[in-house]
Amino acid sequence: MSDSIQITDSAQDYLAELLEKQGVEGIAVRIFITQPGTPYAETCLAYCRPGEEEPSDERLELEKISVHLDANSIPFLEEAVVDFNADRMGGQLTIKAPNAKMPKVNADSPLEDRINYVLYSEINPGLAAHGGEIKLVQMTEDQIAVLAFGGGCQGCAAVDLTLKEGVEKTLMERIPELAGIRDVTDHTDTSNAYYR
Repeated sequence: MSDSIQITDSAQDYLAELLEKQGVEGIAVRIFITQPGTPYAETCLAYCRPGEEEPSDERLELEKISVHLDANSIPFLEEAVVDFNADRMGGQLTIKAPNAKMPKVNADSPLEDRINYVLYSEINPGLAAHGGEIKLVQMTEDQIAVLAFGGGCQGCAAVDLTLKEGVEKTLMERIPELAGIRDVTDHTDTSNAYYR
């Protein structure tokens, strides 16, 4: 699991130097993700004095530094790279965590995870400009995804046609087993559709 994250030599040198400046025996670096698996995921790197780590953290002993990885963040740190690019201004530490917003999924992943992955990686970024986002509410037994259209998509008369068609088309192309999608507000029971 620990080899999921790569910390380059230049990043280790830089971090080792920073840790040394803290003047604390046994100080390490802790890497964690806030709100992992959501569009708001942020990858954070912090100083970790002895005793500040969580008991469930995974400890990495690297050549120059020790790193604590937050247990909940580990699946989302898959393929993450911590790097340091030196430049005239001193340089910059960068953390790239391509899977922070959604753990990697593959053909064997549960259907819900794969639907969420497509929603977060392909569909919601396009809706963000309109203040909208779509969440998966549940999967029905007959493989229909019940989706909640949130934010700017609610109450928009065009949501039914344009959005649902586009979303359904994208999801069905990516996930062939999916039978279709339904809007959580659309109970397909038209008897309640008349506004009294």
